[in-house]
Amino acid sequence: MGLNSFVKLFTPKDRVFYSLFEEVADNLYDMSKIFRDAINEADEQKRVQLLSSLEAFEHKNDEATHRLFLELGQNFITPFDREDIHYLATTLDDVADYIWASSKSILNYNIAEINDTMREFSEVIVSSTGSLRVALKGLRNMKDLKSITDACVKVNYFENQADELLDRALKHLFLHETNAIELIKLKELYQDLEIVTDKCEDSANVIESIIVKYS
Repeated sequence: MGLNSFVKLFTPKDRVFYSLFEEVADNLYDMSKIFRDAINEADEQKRVQLLSSLEAFEHKNDEATHRLFLELGQNFITPFDREDIHYLATTLDDVADYIWASSKSILNYNIAEINDTMREFSEVIVSSTGSLRVALKGLRNMKDLKSITDACVKVNYFENQADELLDRALKHLFLHETNAIELIKLKELYQDLEIVTDKCEDSANVIESIIVKYS
């Protein structure tokens, strides 16, 4: 085997991993925007259609995650630690899962009355996935580490916002909601919405760990 062929054999397929992470980043951002559009849609039938459409995006995310794991198993050399790739892929998949879980709660529990808490959560989630997208796209060359770090800091900030929003929402819910079934439905929905930002923060923490190791 010639030297060039040998080098090519052991050249890490960076583009594959980066492209897949960028695909996931775009998908999550699109999911969050569609969810926000649904929450702000006054027509209930159109809202249901928008929320239902998120199932296809969740499946798309599953497929990208599966491809990431396949590449991880097939490639001897990876752009960064295999454990980091696996954990980042897992946490990103969780983001999609909980956006879809929140959508299913609204659909399955027939939550027809959209309130300000849901609207606020939808805005925070769009901001969080948007910042996460910036950080993920910065991994390809790591030329602008400050931009990646700033994006991760923003994700952490939005997670704190969601925590505070959940605290206020639950306090208001238990003070004013007298229907036990409605209380249970809304409590579960609010918690799932907050978890979306938790998973974004988990992803951002992995990204920060990666840039510390390789910068």
